[in-house]
Amino acid sequence: MAPAGAVWPWLAQLGQGRGGFYSYDFLENLLGLNIHSTDRIHQEWQDIQAGDHVHLAPAASSDLELVRVDTGSALVLRVPPDTPPGPFHFTWAFVLRPQPDGSTRLLVRERYAYRRWWTVWMVEAVEVASYIMSRRMLQGIRTRAEIRT
Repeated sequence: MAPAGAVWPWLAQLGQGRGGFYSYDFLENLLGLNIHSTDRIHQEWQDIQAGDHVHLAPAASSDLELVRVDTGSALVLRVPPDTPPGPFHFTWAFVLRPQPDGSTRLLVRERYAYRRWWTVWMVEAVEVASYIMSRRMLQGIRTRAEIRT
């Protein structure tokens, strides 16, 4: 059980080359993503703003853009509009919901808008891996936030 204020700093520092994704780093690194999840809050990574980029991998072509930052309550990332059109548009939202008992519920949502007919099959094929990695990420954030509370 951790309050939103203890969860937010972990979200603020998401990204490759920053706090990581608090998931299975060894699996991400098998793909050459160079992810290293931190176990501490880095003050230099806390000041995030809409328009900032979050790296998913070392290549800039894999960046997501922060489109909404409500400090302490929500952040939303998307494929930057200036990137070459891919097979889908994508958003990734993190919302913190304070609970009456002082804990926080962290909601994560991925949304896809398919631009090609075959994209649905591509996304479906990786959905299981995405679920496993997202579940571990939520557990990793919870563990870190609860230890610091």
